[in-house]
Amino acid sequence: MNDIDNIDGTAQVDKFDKLGKLGIVVAGHGSRDPDAVREFEALVELVRLRAPLHVVHHGYLEFSSPTIAEAVAANIAAGAKQVAVVPGVLLAARHAKNDMPSEVQALTLAYPSIDLYFGAPLSPHPRLLQLAQERVLEAEATSPLTVRRSDTCLVLVGRGTTDPDANGDIAKLARMLEEGMGFGGVHVCYSGTAKPLVADGLRSAAQLGFARLVVLPFFLFDGVLIKRIYAAVEELQLREPGLEVLKAAYLGAHPHVADVIIERAVEAVEGRAAMNCSLCKYRVQIVGFENQVGEPQQGHHMAVRGLLEQERSGAVAAVEAPVFQPYLPHPIEAESFKIIAAGRDWTPFPAAHLTVLQRLVHTSGDFDVVEDIYFSSGAVENGIRALLRCKLVVTDVTMVQTGLKRELLKQLGIDTWCGVHERETFLMAAALGTTRSAAGIRRAWEKFGNDIVLAIGDAPTAIMEATRLIRDHGWRPQLVIGLPVGFVGTRESKADLQRCLQVPRITNSGTRGGSPWAASVVNGLMIDALNELASNQLASNERTSNGET
Repeated sequence: MNDIDNIDGTAQVDKFDKLGKLGIVVAGHGSRDPDAVREFEALVELVRLRAPLHVVHHGYLEFSSPTIAEAVAANIAAGAKQVAVVPGVLLAARHAKNDMPSEVQALTLAYPSIDLYFGAPLSPHPRLLQLAQERVLEAEATSPLTVRRSDTCLVLVGRGTTDPDANGDIAKLARMLEEGMGFGGVHVCYSGTAKPLVADGLRSAAQLGFARLVVLPFFLFDGVLIKRIYAAVEELQLREPGLEVLKAAYLGAHPHVADVIIERAVEAVEGRAAMNCSLCKYRVQIVGFENQVGEPQQGHHMAVRGLLEQERSGAVAAVEAPVFQPYLPHPIEAESFKIIAAGRDWTPFPAAHLTVLQRLVHTSGDFDVVEDIYFSSGAVENGIRALLRCKLVVTDVTMVQTGLKRELLKQLGIDTWCGVHERETFLMAAALGTTRSAAGIRRAWEKFGNDIVLAIGDAPTAIMEATRLIRDHGWRPQLVIGLPVGFVGTRESKADLQRCLQVPRITNSGTRGGSPWAASVVNGLMIDALNELASNQLASNERTSNGET
């Protein structure tokens, strides 16, 4: 409690008090780690002490209780007519932009007579920058050595998110600490999602030639991630005994943090809850995230809201494994395939190829198309395994992508990606003097690596780029389907793919093909994958019912 005595929050409290009796909900993420929950609730108590005339409750987004909705209800029950929900998170990423606002929107409908406000996340803020400075000074004071700041590298560890703007705030904070405190260098890494990850970041920082590293986790509270960060620091120190590595404390339940929460509540009620919307990937097209503009604002934590309390009370039902049913075609589709099955002799073809071949007949309306299809050894089996493991299909054009059966993708949990219409693809194609389809393939190589099924149904140049990357740069897609249509380069590209021995592949010869053909091959593989899962599940259930293990 010494921090409370030493830091005067009166001015902030006075400004808050002028608003009259107000409810404030500190909205936390929630955690399975009791240390994290305990520290969060200690911070809430600090807010109560520094805003004594107001109603203060806390709620959690997931795992812990009470929920945000329960906290708002408690404020209203205590007589608050205005309630400010302040996200107890540092950065404006998905939780602060989607999950928590969606809850507040729902509560606005539930309480039409109450004025509900939503505040900005806590950082960036000068007080938190000052607190980070204090944590660095405390860490330096633990060392018996005297090391100049110019010989020290600050390693700032952020949480890591899918939002580049939030990740950029960590980099900005690192730069401000480097320049403000005179460090010789700074290195940024993240505990997850963004790169570099902690172990890689520490390893890189250790190679920079500094006498000392100060590792500062820019986190609010203790928890699983903090423990992992400190474990990685200790491991680095063992590997690099000649390098001093200091562990700075995370921010914690500190009066500076409490005052920022109070300030965010004031801003919310006064209509000044500013967020950096100019670089928000949901509002404007940000490089690499163009497709996320306008995504609906919705929560993603309903299944784990208040989960720990439910588990303790025995109210949580057991999570059932997904049930897989064999593929059931539409009656007209089923009738078509009966005709196809009876329409020619299929015995010369391997059984593993039949689903794909018959779907190609269905798509083309031509029984003779099967005479021209080339399968490398094990291509179908590799494709099925890849769909179930990698769960990503990359296509050269959107027509292949839209030809994939939505229900099969959903049942198998498979994502798709096509970069042909993205801005970076346009720019890359122009810069390299190639087609957008080829540029999209190059971007897939850079973006996803080897764990994809690649389906090309339109552009011979896409096949040419794929085989170039496979031969010259070691790319290894799990399966390449190459069935473009046309007269310019089509025969040559398919022949080249057949000769590309490094990857499993399905293609044909000649000029026939097209996007529907490529989509049909993927659909056939997905049908076989689903039927395989259903068959395995049925066999497992039968063994269980017979008492087998």
